Amino acid sequence: MTNVAAVVVDYHAGAALADCVTSLATNGVADIVVVENGEPGSTRDALGELAVTLVTPRANLGYGRGVNRGAAFTAPAKYLLVSNPDVVVHEGCVDALVTYLDAHPHVGIVGPKIVTPSGETYPSQRVFPNMWLAAAHAVLAPLWPGNPFTRRYRSPRADGTVDWVSGAFFVIRRDVFERIGGFDERYFMFAEDMDLCWRVREAGFGVAACDAAVVTHIEGVSRARTPRAMVKAHHASALRFEWQTARGWRRGLLPLASLVLGLRLAIVLARSPR
Repeated sequence: MTNVAAVVVDYHAGAALADCVTSLATNGVADIVVVENGEPGSTRDALGELAVTLVTPRANLGYGRGVNRGAAFTAPAKYLLVSNPDVVVHEGCVDALVTYLDAHPHVGIVGPKIVTPSGETYPSQRVFPNMWLAAAHAVLAPLWPGNPFTRRYRSPRADGTVDWVSGAFFVIRRDVFERIGGFDERYFMFAEDMDLCWRVREAGFGVAACDAAVVTHIEGVSRARTPRAMVKAHHASALRFEWQTARGWRRGLLPLASLVLGLRLAIVLARSPR
C-alpha cells in the first residue's frame, strides 16, 4: 500500500510491538517507521528480524514528538498512519480507512473502531467537552466510571459525528498533518490527539470514525512502567488543552478548571499504587 506510511512509537512494548508491525505489514503497509522512546536497543530486540525503519533518538520524546520525528523518516505518501505499539490491526482495516478518506475529501483524519482484547468496544470516538461536562467527568470518573457525564464525553454526538478520535490509531492526510505542523510537542503524553483533531477542524477539515475498520488495543503496555508519572502527565495535558482552546467567557473559568483537575489528580493518585 504505497499511499500509506506508518509511524509507531515504542516504549518497551515488547512482543506487542512485533505483533503490531506484523499486522500492519499484513494489511499491506510497506513503509513502517518505528521510533524507540525506551532504553537504547529495547525496540530492536523486540522487533527481531522484522523489516522497519528504526529511529533511535536515545531519549523518551513523548508520544506526539515521537510521531513527528518518525513522520520525517517516512516516504511522502498521501496518508500517514499513526499507531500505538500495543495495537493489532484487523484484516482490511487500513484499506477501509483509506477508502473512507478517498470518498470523503473534506475529512482530514479518520479513526477505526477500537476494541479491547475481550472484544468490548473502547470509547475512542469522543466530543470536545464543555466546561461543565469536563468538570463532571473529571471529578466523577475516578469514583464512578459509568456516570452519565463520562458516558456522554466518551460517545459520538447524537448525529453520529465525532469531535476527536483516539491517538492510539488513526489515518490522517499527509498534507493536512504538515499544514497544521503535526503534533503539538508541548504535550508529552495524553490530549495530544484531542489537540491534533482540534487543529484539524480549525484548518477546515472534518474528523470522522469508520466502524468498518477495526483494531484491537491492548492498552497500557507501555504506561504500566511508570503509572503515577503517566497520571500526572494526563492531567497536565488536559489542563494545557483547556488553557489553549478556551474562548470568551470560558477563559474566566480557567482557574476553576485548574482547581478541578488538581482535585481529580489528588483523587487518582490517592487511589493508585505506589
